[in-house]
Amino acid sequence: MVQESSPFSGAKGLGKGRRRVPLAAVLPYTAVMDVEALKRAASARALDFVLPGMRLGLGTGSTARHFVDLLGERVAAGLDIIAVPTSEATRIQAKGLGIKLTTLEETPALDLTVDGADEVSPDLTLIKGGGGALLREKIVATASARMIVIVDESKYVPVLGHFPLPIEIAPFGAAATHRAVDAAIAAAGCSGPASLRQAKDEQTFVTDGGHWILDAHLRVIPDPRELATRLSAVPGVMEHGLFIGNAQTVILAAADGVRLIGRR
Repeated sequence: MVQESSPFSGAKGLGKGRRRVPLAAVLPYTAVMDVEALKRAASARALDFVLPGMRLGLGTGSTARHFVDLLGERVAAGLDIIAVPTSEATRIQAKGLGIKLTTLEETPALDLTVDGADEVSPDLTLIKGGGGALLREKIVATASARMIVIVDESKYVPVLGHFPLPIEIAPFGAAATHRAVDAAIAAAGCSGPASLRQAKDEQTFVTDGGHWILDAHLRVIPDPRELATRLSAVPGVMEHGLFIGNAQTVILAAADGVRLIGRR
């Protein structure tokens, strides 16, 4: 069950009210805020869930970067936490800010992961992986007792699929895997091409795990759970970017306030 709420009731859960919290209470902006300011506002709220001694998962992407920056400020002020980054980019950022890091081998159970998303539907199903870290993001999220997703209002959509769905695949047999992925997409009632992601140098994009990514331009995903099941059954698919049941809370920042959407 999904409920909308704001403001925080400490780190223990969601408040019972339904009023929005003005962004002026979070950041000193009075005009309509730009997207980066919205991302930072959502990130600032997520910090209310972080308690001393926590084992955190740190997400990847433009919104997660704001959270890591703000977390670094808290650590510099004396907050004692330890974190697992979901990508090399996040690891480098966190290390530079003095955040104590660990690995899932050393710390296999985490208290909380804070990450962004490329799309969020009303039932808190996500599309993630636009930054190319979806496999590690899903591993870390699954190892966490709770996942909080921080987004600006443009990422909240009635139906998933406008953002291309990333599918991480093994380089070995990529053409065969690509063909099987196309068949799985069609069998799930979706249409649209899946293309191999290219890096800025026009070479094939390679993830931190040494894999490739197919981006499926589906426009609409009528049944994310069925598509997820079919993609997971394809040999060569390492992981897909549909996160189903991972997020317990979404922090959504809009020009008129920050609100929480949570699953009981």
